[in-house]
Amino acid sequence: MAAIARQLCLVLPAHPNELDRKRIERALKSRKRYRYVEPTVSPVDDGYHVQSPCCSRNIDKDGGVIDVALLRHDPANTMWKLFWRDHAQGIWELHSVHQRLTAAVDELNADPERIFWQ
Repeated sequence: MAAIARQLCLVLPAHPNELDRKRIERALKSRKRYRYVEPTVSPVDDGYHVQSPCCSRNIDKDGGVIDVALLRHDPANTMWKLFWRDHAQGIWELHSVHQRLTAAVDELNADPERIFWQ
């Protein structure tokens, strides 16, 4: 049984997983900006995609759901990459690299440059 579990660990990627997805959702409740909207966290290859209604109407005049952040785990160096969405160009831009998922989420929550929560 242990041998099968080891084989599964070698085949299945560590991220995304439901436990970390829920941890990110809970952590986002302590963000500094737009605390009155409820963001969603969805699994993507090697990470998580954060979306939220656009309350400021800066990106979507109708207040629709917009991309906020992309958290990607790099298994080669076990680092987390935090991306922000350049809505004008329609592309993801690398914001920062972190050793721990919690550090990446803390950066997303603080958003001192107002890049993520627009």
